[in-house]
Amino acid sequence: MSNQDNPKVPKDTSAYQKNYNDNAFWETIKTYAKKLGGEALYNALLLYYVMQDPNTPTQQKLMIAGTLGYLILPIDLIPDFIPVLGLTDDISALVAAVKMVAVNISPQHQEMAKAKIREWFGEEV
Repeated sequence: MSNQDNPKVPKDTSAYQKNYNDNAFWETIKTYAKKLGGEALYNALLLYYVMQDPNTPTQQKLMIAGTLGYLILPIDLIPDFIPVLGLTDDISALVAAVKMVAVNISPQHQEMAKAKIREWFGEEV
């Protein structure tokens, strides 16, 4: 599934790459962790850890940075403050990005994402 297959996901996340930075990512995740839900939170953390891996190709790191930058921005296709619908586009973008980088997701990345969720909430996704 590509971004073009889902009308809620921006077709090109490269415009959002400049909005990505580690501090903003962690602040956004902390703010929206419960609203995102377990699977979306796991996907966001998974993308973060894949992006940090020096073995991940640069083009995929840029795509991930664009996706996480889109998540960080409060104003996007569907503004995040709108109840229920606000994070739908962000969640769709996360799912699409995970599918696009799936070949680079290692068991180590998966465990790091799960460990962070256990650290925060004491539970698995």
